[in-house]
Amino acid sequence: MVLSDQSPREAERPAGPPGGTVRHALALVRDTLPPLHPGGRPVIGAVAAAAFGLRALRGRGTFAALAVTAGVAAFFRAPHRTTPRRAGIAVAPADGTVSLVDTAEPPDDLVALGLPPGPRPRVSVFLSVYDVHVQRVPVDGQVQAVEHRPGSYLSADLPAASDTNARTAMWVHGTDGHDLAVLQIAGLVARRIVCDAAPGDEVRAGDVYGLIRFGSRVDLLLPPGSTVHVEPGQRAVGGETVLADLPGGGTRSAAELDPGGGTRSAAELDPGGGTRSAAELDPTSRTR
Repeated sequence: MVLSDQSPREAERPAGPPGGTVRHALALVRDTLPPLHPGGRPVIGAVAAAAFGLRALRGRGTFAALAVTAGVAAFFRAPHRTTPRRAGIAVAPADGTVSLVDTAEPPDDLVALGLPPGPRPRVSVFLSVYDVHVQRVPVDGQVQAVEHRPGSYLSADLPAASDTNARTAMWVHGTDGHDLAVLQIAGLVARRIVCDAAPGDEVRAGDVYGLIRFGSRVDLLLPPGSTVHVEPGQRAVGGETVLADLPGGGTRSAAELDPGGGTRSAAELDPGGGTRSAAELDPTSRTR
């Protein structure tokens, strides 16, 4: 089951404490702490039971037991995200560092089910053990197929990991007619891939659909003709960072080009002074 990430808007929340100061404080804590992915609950429960069982045997170690349990729980956090809703874009399917931007063939098993063959732009995001481990849908659309392939467990930051490692591939047909594939790839430490999506599911960009324990890599295969806007080494925020404009997707707004928000002065745009061209002000606007 794909988890929707449609958080309540600030304007929709009541202006004052709905049931007193205590209830309001609890609501603030709930909004601050990220929810947990259901796939992590068995692991968290097992670690908590072991930690507090050891504490009961030794008669001390309460703080250590709490710290270990909280640390493991943090691996399975699924924070709310604000996903851009403009048509014609693909958002990052995971949090992490962009490790690769190139072209690649789609998985054979998805091609056998009808995904058009041929080279496609590929953006790979590497997830360290410190990143959020849930995966998100990159576009609005319908899931056409989900295929798992067993394999090896090379370090996920290696280019060969896409071809040799165990992975789960999902094909999404976007509402704008484009076909995309998202690959959850296991790594050296990550040995468990969870995919909650199923063929026929209607999904929205930013929805949480899967989880990799603990870390690893996610590849996004874009439609041919897409314009990629990220470079290797950049940080991506799952469900928020715009990785690419899809063919016919138009031009991004200033707010999307500058996620920091706000209006910047001429000095901030050009610390060196002088007048620069539009291409210099926005290097990502160049066609690759």
